[in-house]
Amino acid sequence: MPEPRGPRPYIDPYLAGALLGIVLFLAFFITGGGLGASGAMGQLSTALLELVAPAHVDRVAYLAEMGGGSRTALASPGVAMLLGTFVGGLISGIVNRRARPELHKGPSISGRSRIVAAILGGVIMGYGARLARGCTSGQALSGGAVLSVGSFAFMFSVFIGGYALAYFVRRLWI
Repeated sequence: MPEPRGPRPYIDPYLAGALLGIVLFLAFFITGGGLGASGAMGQLSTALLELVAPAHVDRVAYLAEMGGGSRTALASPGVAMLLGTFVGGLISGIVNRRARPELHKGPSISGRSRIVAAILGGVIMGYGARLARGCTSGQALSGGAVLSVGSFAFMFSVFIGGYALAYFVRRLWI
């Protein structure tokens, strides 16, 4: 009997949470640090900057920490985890028949406006993550795992901010 052509069902959320906990433990055990992507994005940005302006990387203390002098910005466990996350997600999408371009939007917003809003939101979140020296996964998962009070305050703020903003943008999705 042939297999159905639609996407496979999602994994049970409780099992997914337990697996995520195991991955987080292994990240702490193997690398000495938790999960997070913004640090790796900073490393990648520094590596790209090293290609075009290596002297600038050496002069700016923030960049020199990541890749100045004889250091290479790509020699970071975070970069390997970021690459593994991307490749693993792509493989999972292909295996589970979900890897396809799609655009989710409400009836009150055009596709182009939705793309612009998504890019703008991503830029703001990326800037905020670098400004805060950590992204939501690093703060919520890794900080929460070590019972950091700041991480819990951050996550409460994220949820409060999300609910507050939802009031103003809900008409775009209804």
